[in-house]
Amino acid sequence: MDKIKVGVIGCGKISGAYFKRLPQFEILQVKACADLDVERARASAQEFQVPVVCTVDELLADPEIRIVVNLTIPKAHHPVSKACLLAGKSVYAEKPLTVTREEGQELLNLADAKGLLVGCAPDTFLGAGIQTCRKLIDDGWIGEPVAATAFMLCRGHESWHPDPEFYYQIGGGPMFDMGPYYLTALVNLLGPVKRVTGSARISFPERVITSAKKFGKRVPVEVPTHVAGVMEFRNGAIGTIITSFDVWGHTLPFIEIHGSRASLLVPNPNTFGGPVKIRSGHDPEPQWREIPLTHVYHENWRGIGVADMAYAIASGRPHRASGQLAYHVLDLMHGFHDAAAAGRHVRIRSTCRRPEMLPVGLREGQLDG
Repeated sequence: MDKIKVGVIGCGKISGAYFKRLPQFEILQVKACADLDVERARASAQEFQVPVVCTVDELLADPEIRIVVNLTIPKAHHPVSKACLLAGKSVYAEKPLTVTREEGQELLNLADAKGLLVGCAPDTFLGAGIQTCRKLIDDGWIGEPVAATAFMLCRGHESWHPDPEFYYQIGGGPMFDMGPYYLTALVNLLGPVKRVTGSARISFPERVITSAKKFGKRVPVEVPTHVAGVMEFRNGAIGTIITSFDVWGHTLPFIEIHGSRASLLVPNPNTFGGPVKIRSGHDPEPQWREIPLTHVYHENWRGIGVADMAYAIASGRPHRASGQLAYHVLDLMHGFHDAAAAGRHVRIRSTCRRPEMLPVGLREGQLDG
């Protein structure tokens, strides 16, 4: 199999997980990396044996690189991804796809016009945990899906992240930072959403950084830090989601899917593994039972979406962590904020294909059977 060469733009905190896993897929070869901080790029290249350290312009001019992995901060996703497409490269970005709907749609239109692909994190929904849940739903274990709940609550990132300012700027906040994990998982499991409503607030007008690098710095908050939303899925199920940076602790589950026959406990969508548990109303003594994972990628395999895109380029099939999926999630996140501001339901104009389930029986480093 011919390998598809990849370049990485952005060598910040999340990049290590990508640099570790991308070379482990048999279809990928990481050729180059770039960062505004050249020393940071050099350090990443040395640690992960990346052959070339270069500028962004040099990376985009390299004719061998066919996919660029865009790991910049959210407000840079659009300009960097657009530059990749204009340079003739398919691009896979960290979440969210872009900050605004207009930017996201521009990328999709440009990719279509140039015959390129746009992909986007998260790809955790391709991990063994959520793929097992997908198989259970598709095989009819829970019956007709009726309802879903999703909860992501914490106190924010300023206590541990070295550069947490962007989490409280436009494009950040708990919905845009962590919502993509939960919403992508839900759309994968239940399909697209037709309308939403919600409430949101900025609970504290500023945050104080307590991580070592910028200890004591005060950060003004520009985006809602507690968002509660309701979704009506096109299949008729009703979902509830809460994302918050305002909570000290909680005992809520990550995601639950409730059907006409059973309820399903979905693992943390920010991880790739389990546990997966199901409780059926037809058991003589109903109780939660753990289900063995049906798929292989149960450890941290960030970058699986990039590899899936590479297989799609090679074979012409659709890719799973697609721009259309990411745009629908972006539309949903804006929908919750818009509904909260307007005090009404918001109809979601976008839609997407429900991604195909990964084949059962793959080995690590492989995606197509």
